[in-house]
Formats: sequence, C-alpha cells, structure tokens
Amino acid sequence: MALRLGAHITTADTEYGTVLLDQRSGEYWELNPTGTLILRTLLDGGDEQDATDALIAEFDIDRSRGSKDVTELLTQLRSCGLVS
Repeated sequence: MALRLGAHITTADTEYGTVLLDQRSGEYWELNPTGTLILRTLLDGGDEQDATDALIAEFDIDRSRGSKDVTELLTQLRSCGLVS
C-alpha cells in the first residue's frame, strides 16, 4: 500500500523543500530537499528501498545513511499523524 498524506494535510513547495500544513491544528513542518525527495518517492508509490535508492543517486551518500534517513523521516511523519 502506497504512503498517503492525511486528508487534513496540505503541501506547498518552496525554494528550499516542502511545507506540510495540518489544517486541523494549524501546525506546519518544513522538509528540506532530502525530506522532500523521500516523501515524493513514497507518495508516488515507491517503497522505503526506492526512497533510499533515490537519496543515494541524488545526494551521493552511502546506503546505510540513506536507509537511516528514510526510516527516521517516516517515523516522524507517522508519529505526527501526517501520513498513513
């Protein structure tokens, strides 16, 4: 099952990345380019491995770092109720 944003979450692209707004609470989160790439890959139907591969290709980092970044962002997005 592909990752989806909560129905109450809107996004806006910025020069630096992406902003996520929780319309229920008014809270917002700003994702840097790394976070944006992870989120876009997952929203487009990719899995955690695809997001890690995208990070490695875009930012020339090692696999363990990429995998850790993906896992940490997903954990934060889920704990804040931004994605399902």
